[in-house]
Formats: sequence, structure tokens, C-alpha cells
Amino acid sequence: MQPRIQITGLCCALLLTWLVNDGVGSERRMTPLVNAVQRVEKSVVNIHTEKTQSKDPVFGSPKKVNGMGTGVIVDERGYIVTNEHVIHNVDQDAIRVELIDGTQAKANVISFDSRQDLAIIKVDFGRSLPVAPFGTSCDLMRGETVFAVGNAFGYTHTITRGIISALGRNVEVNEKIGYKNLIQTDASINPGNSGGPLVNLDGEVIGINVAIRAGAQRIGFTIPIDDARRTISRLLDNEKFGTYHGLLTKDVRSPETKKMVVSGTHSDSPAFQAGLLPGDEVLKAGKVAVSDRADFERALLGINPGKEVPVTVRRDGSEVALQLRIGRNGERPLTNIVARANNGDTSSYRGDTPQQMVWRILGLRFRSISQNQLPNKYQKHYKGGLQVIEVRANGPAAAKGVKSGDVVVGLALWEAYKITHVTYAFNQQRKSLTANSAASELAPVKCHIIRGEQIIEKTLSLPLQD
Repeated sequence: MQPRIQITGLCCALLLTWLVNDGVGSERRMTPLVNAVQRVEKSVVNIHTEKTQSKDPVFGSPKKVNGMGTGVIVDERGYIVTNEHVIHNVDQDAIRVELIDGTQAKANVISFDSRQDLAIIKVDFGRSLPVAPFGTSCDLMRGETVFAVGNAFGYTHTITRGIISALGRNVEVNEKIGYKNLIQTDASINPGNSGGPLVNLDGEVIGINVAIRAGAQRIGFTIPIDDARRTISRLLDNEKFGTYHGLLTKDVRSPETKKMVVSGTHSDSPAFQAGLLPGDEVLKAGKVAVSDRADFERALLGINPGKEVPVTVRRDGSEVALQLRIGRNGERPLTNIVARANNGDTSSYRGDTPQQMVWRILGLRFRSISQNQLPNKYQKHYKGGLQVIEVRANGPAAAKGVKSGDVVVGLALWEAYKITHVTYAFNQQRKSLTANSAASELAPVKCHIIRGEQIIEKTLSLPLQD
């Protein structure tokens, strides 16, 4: 019996060794590249299109041409970004999206920007879709390993690896079409890859693949994701879909942070009424964590006017919860006035009264008019205005074409329906510019004017120092 026990023990030892080595082998194969691919691949889709060409000269019937491309899921409800040229002039009822598991559904074009070559399409699979993890293109390095995912030559979800070869490339496709500030990569970008992601080893999308160099090998080009996200935010702008929030923001990008900061609000807009303030960092809108304007716009998609959306901001180091009531698109101001002036500000230059200051600096005399004295079509947009009753000949305002009877409704970013609003706007503009300007310089100040039934703009010159 002893030999049989030894043989059995040897078999167990060999089996254990095989299992251990197999585990080590699997770990060794699970490289950073594989991890990155697995993180992003489910949020990449294949796009199939058809285009009807003119009648065949021989057979006399229209010809169907199949097209292909790639897209990246930007919202779990089925919003997908791709290249505009992927869906350009295709049959709108023949756009199909295919997920990694092979399921397909019809898609509709939502919006597009031909100049930036980006488009948003929407598909409904009846379930939430995985949103791509987006990185930043502000810290890319030449030589950095990247990979592309795409519908290359119709071979779905093909992975090609390479490096970032160069940054800031300008590429002319033809006399009418050109791209600026592209990423150059030697990861193979093949026909069908258009609209798909270029991804870093963290599994983050750092660009949208757009073009290849005809006749050249391993030279492909990609729209940096920071540029693409700015375009995506415009394509998802809620005003395109009939709603309005009135929030002005700026995206802040660095290797350490991605955030959206409030720069202002339209006067009396939903954002203003919600209490959003310049400098607030928006952390969350509804259920969406916000890292840029594109996130904020998509968070509000499909929410009807009058509904409230919870918004969380970071203000002075603390989180603040607000409620944003969605407005209708028609409620948007007709000018770029974005803030309410301080009614109590009566400070002025040289100790002048507000009226004296305005006459001396601009050569204008005003009288306040109420909201119901404005032309009917502007009454819901403005609380009132300042009607010009006298213009000094050869004065600064006269030189810019301001006329008696004009009604000023805004100066720079601020509304204006009281004379103290003018003082406030001038002082705020002066404070914001004086630090980096010479005392002798003049600052341009935009003046929003109702003339007859039209809104016009005049740029007046404001001395930074008295």
C-alpha cells in the first residue's frame, strides 16, 4: 500500500502546483491595459447607418450604402456622443446602436455641431446604460500608453494600443473642413473607429477619435476630451429642449481636479432664485455627480418646467443644499445681463452724486421707467430701465451712438433700472480691472439698450481712475 500512497500524494502535489501557477498566471495577465479595457468597454457602442444615394445610372434605382462608426455613452438614459460625420446625411430611421453584448436598438439624432464634428444621438434599451469614465486632456504626456476602442472595419469593439505621438496638431481634411488642437496617436484608428474613445491606462476617456491620415500608417487623430466635453455641454444645453436655468459656469481642469464653478446667474433666473452664487462649486445636480458643465446639463435633461431639482454646492468649505426650479426657455433674458445690481450702492467718483457721475463720465442724463413702461414684449424680461433724456454733444456716449429716448436695461453684467445701478456697475467693473491695468487706460463696458422694438448693444469707455 505504501507505493500507492506515495503516488496519490504526488498527484495531489502536482494538482496544487498547477492551481497555484494558474492563479499566478492569471494575475500576471491582468495587466493595467486589461484592467483599463474592462473598465471602459461596456460604455462603448457600435453605430450602424444607411445612406440612400441617388439613382444608380445603370439600374435606375436608389442605392443603399452601409456606414459604420463608434460612440461613447455619456448618460445612462441612452445619450451617446459620436462624430457628426458618422451620422451626416444618413437615413434617420436607419441608425442602429449595438452594445457590447450584441443587443441593438434604433437611435435618433438629438443635436450636432458640424464645425466641431460631434453629435449626440439617443437610444432606448429600456434599462440604464453604463456611462463612460471621463478623464482630462490637460495633463497628457507624449509617449503615454493609450488605446482605442471601436468598430474597426465593422469588427465590433476592436482594441488597438499605441502611444500619444504628439499634442496640439492642426489637421486640414479638405478646403472646407479642418481640425485644431488634436491628439496624434499611433494606436490604429481605422474606418469605423470614428466617434469612439481614446483611453488612458486608468480606463478614462481622454479623447474622441476623429480622423486618420490617408496613405500613412499608424497616424491617427483624436479630439481632446476637455474640448469635446465643452461641445457636449452645448449639445445637451437644456434651452435646446425648451427649459431654462440661467446658470453661468466655468469648468476648472487640472491634473488634480475636475470641477464646475458658478461664474454668475441671469438676473431673476431660476438659478438666481435658487441662491446659487459666483464661486460656488457645484457638486451634484439631481442624482448626477457634477464635474463639468456637460454633467450639469445632462442632469437636468427631461425635467419639466416647474419641477425642482436638488443641487448641492461647496461654498466657503461647506456643503450647501439648494433647490433649483426649472424654468421655461421663453423666460430667458434677451441680453447677457447676469446679475442684480446692489440697490444700496451710491459710491461714485470724486464724491459726485450718481447723476453727476453719469453726466461727467458718459454725458448722459436718465430717468427711471417702470416695467410696464417698457415695450410689451420686454416686460416679462426686465424690471424696468433708464431712459436717456439728454445726450451731451460730443460726449463719450454720443460718440458711441447712444440717442435720446434709448432705454438702458443693463450695464456689463448688471441690470439697470435705477441710477444707483449705474454707479454700482461702474464701480464693480473698475474694481475687477484696475489691478492689472494702467491708470490711464479705458475699460470697455457693454451697454444693453432697448431702442424702439429692438435690443442693441453699445460699448462705452469707462476710465479706470479719476
